Amino acid sequence: NSLRLEGQKTAAIEILQQFDWQVPDWVIVPGGNLGNIYAFYKGFQMCKELGLVDRIPRLVCAQAANANPLYLYFKSGWKEFKPVRAQTTFASAIQIGDPVSIDRAVHALKNCNGIVEEATEEELMDAMAQADSTGMFTCPHTGVALTALFKLRNSGVIKPTDRTVVVSTAHGLKFTQSKIDYHSKNIKDLACQFANPPMQVKADFGSVMDVLSKYLQSKAPKYH
Repeated sequence: NSLRLEGQKTAAIEILQQFDWQVPDWVIVPGGNLGNIYAFYKGFQMCKELGLVDRIPRLVCAQAANANPLYLYFKSGWKEFKPVRAQTTFASAIQIGDPVSIDRAVHALKNCNGIVEEATEEELMDAMAQADSTGMFTCPHTGVALTALFKLRNSGVIKPTDRTVVVSTAHGLKFTQSKIDYHSKNIKDLACQFANPPMQVKADFGSVMDVLSKYLQSKAPKYH
């Protein structure tokens, strides 16, 4: 859908505008049908052609390991694309084994020296929980992109001084059950190492405040 891509590319323009036209070094985008990664490239490239910026960021397409045809294609050195049978993933919007925009995505990644990374189910859920512990309420797709950030940062590909944008493509409120299951440690084969177990509290203000006060006091720094 070419018109959809025209709308999606405006996100790239907004990133540049919000950074006062200072180009980030990396932009990480979750990828399933792969229209998004091409749209970001198109938006950045358009700004370069217009003279608004003098370069474009390196793009990272982040895929769920259970639906990773682009990742496998990238790891083969772009030798041969093979569709895969997508397995179930918490990142349901990118659960696609034969993406429509494969050729566009490859064109974009090759022209910006881009990278493709993947995230297992445990990795993406852990990343989502870590982000949420800072006050966010992220979706599993953002967890996939954050996993790519962690991996590329740990391997040294993304440097400590690199400015990196992680694109969040949905809201956590659409995925509350998976969050509840994670924090209840109720997902088979997942350790849920960053779980923050839910507590049952009476439905009145005082009871809620008592629990919060006790929790916050337990986390307060101890001075001697």
